Amino acid sequence: MRGMKFRIIVLSCLLFAVPCLAFAAPATMRLDYYHTGNATQEMFSLDRVVIEPLPWPVDPAKAIDDSNLGNYLFEVHDQATGRLLYSRGFNSVYGEWVTTDEAKAANRTFSESLRFPAPAAPVKIVLKKRDEGAFHVVWTTTIDPKDKFIDTSRPPSPGPLLTIQNSGDPAKKVDLVILGDGYTAAERSKFENDARRMTELLFGTSPFREHRWDFNVWGLCPAADESGISRPSSGLHRHNPLGTTYDTFDVERYILTTDNRALRDVASYAPYEFIEIMVNGKTYGGGGIFNQYATVAVDSEWAAYLFVHEFAHHFAALADEYYTSQVAYGAATKKVEPWEPNATALLDPPNLKWKDLVATGTPTPTPWHKDEFEAYEHEIQSKRRELRAQNRPESEMDALFREEEKQERTLLGSDKYADKVGAFEGANYEAHGYYRPQENCIMFTRHDAFCAVCRRAVERIIAMYAGQ
Repeated sequence: MRGMKFRIIVLSCLLFAVPCLAFAAPATMRLDYYHTGNATQEMFSLDRVVIEPLPWPVDPAKAIDDSNLGNYLFEVHDQATGRLLYSRGFNSVYGEWVTTDEAKAANRTFSESLRFPAPAAPVKIVLKKRDEGAFHVVWTTTIDPKDKFIDTSRPPSPGPLLTIQNSGDPAKKVDLVILGDGYTAAERSKFENDARRMTELLFGTSPFREHRWDFNVWGLCPAADESGISRPSSGLHRHNPLGTTYDTFDVERYILTTDNRALRDVASYAPYEFIEIMVNGKTYGGGGIFNQYATVAVDSEWAAYLFVHEFAHHFAALADEYYTSQVAYGAATKKVEPWEPNATALLDPPNLKWKDLVATGTPTPTPWHKDEFEAYEHEIQSKRRELRAQNRPESEMDALFREEEKQERTLLGSDKYADKVGAFEGANYEAHGYYRPQENCIMFTRHDAFCAVCRRAVERIIAMYAGQ
């Protein structure tokens, strides 16, 4: 058995031309499960346990997650001793769907996955959910690594692995895989050019720029039968390999996939902790879920903003700071302190979570041109809905966004505290009761930079995977 494991690891390194982990590195185990429920109840059921093609890419010294991020948290415990072996916080598509109006009237089932280093002995998997700030157990299951039903077969190959940036041993780096969806075999070169272009855009933005060489970046692109992805609001449907689609939760710009099995099988051919899905399309759109994946419409005029903004959700658990655009989620029934690092309910002003960055003399809450901004944004959003309803050319939407960006820069750059960290009311999709750290940020508008609090949050996650 030891010899077989040795040969599998060596073969993996030769086939995929990636930096090979030490031979003692465990395999990558993945638990696929079903998450079912509605707004008031939820259930979990086992789908399958698989061994992925490549070894586990995370440094064993960084196995435990102490970030306190995510609506969910899973833990892997040694069954005999109870010792915690691995943990990670995360969000899920189900976790977003359950806050929509549909969840109040219907049940749905979503596929989800937990990935961790394959154990040498039986383990207990504990899944926890956050409720008013604290995690509580919602599901447990056990896995015996000797179970004959653990699937060790290889999923169909998605095609050659593209090395975009190889900075070293995956166990010592942040590993990002860029997946293409809606690219035909004839568009392979377009995918490669797009992936390299998006990589440069990411590393052109601080603090990713300063930490570029803490990252490995790979690319995979299963060939689609047709170019592009589904957009139901335009009557367009595609059977693309990863199942990404516009109009998720009936929000026309929101691109997600619910085909988790297909996504994970394709991604398993690269060493990864983070996934970016580039969809082959021009219409404005994207999405990002913490520790799941992010998406971007790669040919949108706003792809640079969309890529970085949505990746920040996925990578660093950053909250949306905007609140005037259409979203599918209902307003919170009770104000609790958000777990996201860049939003606060300001329930305890003296202990503001980013108070160390607030300069003396900066008031909290912090005044800004809120009424003027909201009046302008409501006008823009009305024009935006009208353009989509009339199915106008994307060039007209782009022109509207350029006009909006210009006005926002002028308005948000003229306040007394525009360059200060404080607590600016309006965040987390709500105009009142939630606050963001600075007046402007890439998480608030189509700005080109992160605020100080968001930069720090990004660097914290980089250190979690690539720090010393």
